[in-house]
Amino acid sequence: MDLRNRVLALFMFACLASGASAQSGATNFSRFNFNVGGGLGFGRGAVGSFVGNSYFGVAGAGWNFNRLLGVDAEYMYYDLGIRPSVRSGQNLGDTSGSLNVVSLNAIIRPPWHLGRWGFYGIAGAGYYRRDVTSNRGLLQTGATCQPSWIYWWDIYCVNNQIPGDRQQQLASFTKDAAGFNYGAGITRRLGHFHNAKAYAEFRYHRGYQSDRESIMMPITMGVRW
Repeated sequence: MDLRNRVLALFMFACLASGASAQSGATNFSRFNFNVGGGLGFGRGAVGSFVGNSYFGVAGAGWNFNRLLGVDAEYMYYDLGIRPSVRSGQNLGDTSGSLNVVSLNAIIRPPWHLGRWGFYGIAGAGYYRRDVTSNRGLLQTGATCQPSWIYWWDIYCVNNQIPGDRQQQLASFTKDAAGFNYGAGITRRLGHFHNAKAYAEFRYHRGYQSDRESIMMPITMGVRW
């Protein structure tokens, strides 16, 4: 079993254990949960090569089964602004891009606190849509193919060149995939707001696009309540 599967298996075990240990009589907690935040993401693989680090925003809402276990549905917008050096070096023209993620996640909140501070784990699966756009237009026959043309615009190449039997262009292209995420965060209760907590979170995301997987590690700062 590889490290990823071990982490997911451990998380699922924690979900079951926390649910079993929750006090059935405890009802003085909020049934609903919400979060909003943003921050800096660190790209890996093709995202790291073409984009590097980038900004993102996230928002979610869900249901708490008890004090320890909840679920939430989240939307994340992750900017895929291609590096200037990649745009010029790979003849991309003006570009823009984004990764839109919708996920369903389980949240585990261990019953240990240090004053206002708390901890939680989170993991889930979802839908990952990668959108990229270029104004480069029609590609000339015989032009040398670039990595981003092949992996993010699905350009067909023969011997690393544009073949003459079809017309291809760099324009708008979308790639959809399933994916998963997992991570952990810390919270700090905000004294003047009921149930509100500031949070800092690290997450690992992987979308299984068939050309190149989309891998990001976002660090989020925000509010949960």
